[in-house]
Amino acid sequence: MEMELSTVGKRGTVVIPAALRKRYGIEEGTLVGADATDEGILLRPALVVPVEVYSPERKARFRLENAVDAADYARGALIVREELGVDPDAQAIEPPSRG
Repeated sequence: MEMELSTVGKRGTVVIPAALRKRYGIEEGTLVGADATDEGILLRPALVVPVEVYSPERKARFRLENAVDAADYARGALIVREELGVDPDAQAIEPPSRG
């Protein structure tokens, strides 16, 4: 493909030629990443992956719900109380019965 020229505008804006936008699915509002390479600046569409952030209460539930036995639950309850600052009894999760 032949190089297409573009002018850098105010605040560093660059118009990506229409043929390239179409080829790479870049539309208004598309997030692009800019990487420095040995050859210059590489612009490419960026992928945004949402990150789930868990509250201390949700982390407590994970820990308590995955206990394998009563002793593991007791250790988990201690961690939940001391490290997460959450009352394990308020989570309404039954400790596993002895297997």
